[in-house]
Amino acid sequence: MIPVFDLQRQTESIRGELDEAIGRVLSSGRYILGEEVAAFEREFAEWVGTGHCVSVGNGTDAIVVALRALGVQPGDEVITVPNTAVATVAAIELAGARPVLVDVRSDTQLMDVSLVEQAISSRTKAIVPVHLFGQAVDLDPLIALAQTHNIFIVEDCAQAHGATYKGRRVGSIGHVASFSFYPTKNLGALGDGGAVVTNDSTLAERARLIRQYGWRERYVSDIEGLNTRLDELQAAVLRVKLRYLDEWNTARRELAMRYSYSIGRGNVALPCAMEYGEPVYHLYVVQTSQRDALAAHLKSRMVGTAIHYPVPIHLQPAYRRLAAPGCFPVAERLAKTVLSLPMYPELSQEEAQRVADAINEFMALG
Repeated sequence: MIPVFDLQRQTESIRGELDEAIGRVLSSGRYILGEEVAAFEREFAEWVGTGHCVSVGNGTDAIVVALRALGVQPGDEVITVPNTAVATVAAIELAGARPVLVDVRSDTQLMDVSLVEQAISSRTKAIVPVHLFGQAVDLDPLIALAQTHNIFIVEDCAQAHGATYKGRRVGSIGHVASFSFYPTKNLGALGDGGAVVTNDSTLAERARLIRQYGWRERYVSDIEGLNTRLDELQAAVLRVKLRYLDEWNTARRELAMRYSYSIGRGNVALPCAMEYGEPVYHLYVVQTSQRDALAAHLKSRMVGTAIHYPVPIHLQPAYRRLAAPGCFPVAERLAKTVLSLPMYPELSQEEAQRVADAINEFMALG
């Protein structure tokens, strides 16, 4: 079986370095907000191209902390998309705001920026463009809107570590950005983790206060805060993996090229890469009206697949209050047609070719 993800291959490829890093933490006797966290924050900020990184417990908390650092309060509105992971919308509500959804483009599956202005109201505080599947949203029009309406851009980079937009890495372009280090991400921990990055020193300071009870001085809360900290073990692991991230992203792009070159043109639509940036293919997502049949065929050929994501946010039981069925026709259609193929740096070119051949066989069967 070729699984859609295979975390063990990556772990084994750098096992010695991981063991050394974990041993270093165990020997230090410091497990929360120590030298490993401080070093990772410096290294990751430099890698992204921002002045500051504030690590937190997970990617959802990263969005919450970013929004709260911007001053988002109950009654505010935050614009995002309906085809994202539920974490994006859950975080907006955890920050006290109301999510406002706009539809996505059918080709890239990213936020349709032409629809954003009509969703802005007097209560809009921020826009959260989701760099879904490893490709950047078209940010310039959003930045122009943000300047016109005095609102903020919070980049959701959970699936886009290293993706670029007009030569800059995502996360360095908006007012603030969030990252997830969930194990399957391009940069994944051995558990949960997340980060807030920004070039704004004031925002960074507020984020640091928020992540630990609002403390400047221990046991004294200057503002209301949370308890969401990246631990030393995960920071040490991420420092090891960060050294390989550019290499791993290159491998993902080469695998995506193999898929795009080898899969025949038929009733399976391939991902569309925009000219304004370079994707990092966190996922390689195809579209077909025969999604379930294709998934079954691939399973019969020992190829794993997944669906990202099967139910748009506004059609999920917990969030049906946000919008009625039919409000976001593109996102609703995509939920019925998207299929994620195996994609991870350790996947071999030969395995990727097997996947492509199996898809071509399916299309030949009609």
